[in-house]
Amino acid sequence: MKATDRIKEALDAIEKHNGAINAFIRVDAEGALARAHEIDQAVAAGEDPGPLAGVPLGVKDMEACKGFPITQGSWFLKDNPPEKADSRHVARLRAAGAVIVGITAASEFGMDSATTSRLYGVTRNPWNLDKTPGGSSGGSSAAVAAGMTPLATGTDAGGSIREPAAFTGLVGLKPSHGRIPKMNGFSNWSVHGALARTAADAARHLDVASGPHDGDRQSLPAHPGRFEDAIETLDVSGLRSFWTPDHGYAPVEPEVVAIAREAAQRLMRAARLAETQVDFRPVNIYRDFGAIFGSTLEEDFTRDGILPDGFDMLSAPVQRLLSKFREHRGEVDVKKSWENVHLLERQVADLFSEVDLLLSPATSCAPYGADDPIPSVIDGRDATYTGAEPFGMLANACWNPSISIPAGLTSDGLPVGLQITARRHRDDILLRLARLAELDAPWTFPSL
Repeated sequence: MKATDRIKEALDAIEKHNGAINAFIRVDAEGALARAHEIDQAVAAGEDPGPLAGVPLGVKDMEACKGFPITQGSWFLKDNPPEKADSRHVARLRAAGAVIVGITAASEFGMDSATTSRLYGVTRNPWNLDKTPGGSSGGSSAAVAAGMTPLATGTDAGGSIREPAAFTGLVGLKPSHGRIPKMNGFSNWSVHGALARTAADAARHLDVASGPHDGDRQSLPAHPGRFEDAIETLDVSGLRSFWTPDHGYAPVEPEVVAIAREAAQRLMRAARLAETQVDFRPVNIYRDFGAIFGSTLEEDFTRDGILPDGFDMLSAPVQRLLSKFREHRGEVDVKKSWENVHLLERQVADLFSEVDLLLSPATSCAPYGADDPIPSVIDGRDATYTGAEPFGMLANACWNPSISIPAGLTSDGLPVGLQITARRHRDDILLRLARLAELDAPWTFPSL
């Protein structure tokens, strides 16, 4: 299929579905068609435009994309000018032939497990418009699940790729820290990635996006071989896998546990994994995550001119977070929180000296209301300090690769994800397992 035809299909799908779903906040149809035409001309001339030639791409409203204003879902950034350059991630995708059709919605400053903002409104789940597609990469997950684009970028500092993937029935890989270079190496938590429908698309994305960059001191050396080859050939039989329904601390909806556990068992059989029992009771750093990032939140917002006068213009989730930080300011011990993070690092290192894979539900609940707060009660238990994605932060804090793959549907027809975490730098294992799971029980997508 010609690139222009693929882009026309994507634009038609956006025109048809975006009004109800609100996945894209900006679309450049003219620019996308012009770029597609250039790709078709290159192909006709015998040139190779790259491994993503003509693939329609959505870019999350959190990373620089040349020609588009990036607002991080915030009213305070609504007048930002168009970016003059791409992020390193986006630049590599564009250079590989991907055609950027627009910018996908994100929760304000990436601070929510759903995707809503005062600036752009509510983004909805293609499986059920009353439900959230997750956050903060919810615009990207909704776009891909709805078939608007086959690929869309995401960022993940505590589950913001994997939770949306789980809530919309997609593949969401949080790569090893440093696998995809960032604009700087300052953040020890956040990574770039993508939402995809298939293991092959996720693998091709990583082949294009990964690799060292002199501008990011945390970037990893190139992975030997191609991820796209590894998903078909890598031998994973005999790898030791450990299943946990709750990490020992999180309330999880029983139906979510049952669906994820069944998917884990199917995968173990299909991949010939060895199930192993270990005593793994990691510290819950959910509250510590908030303390570390929240300790400077008010200071940052004040410096940026958002506070004190702009509180009412922040989205409701950010208001709740800021109010909670203010309420508990005297109780916050950032030093103790960092000690807990370092304890988790040791616990995870000990775990991966005994096993190769950590399996769990990707989330603690099925998709909840599109404009509702994060559930504070799950399965009749207090979930204030576990939330909807209590298992995501482990991989971010410890720099492990972690993936959510489709596990099945609830009795209400909502997607559930299975999360698999591997030791550092073994992204290839996760993508191979995603492919084996996909072959064993082919995934389905919403009918729109």
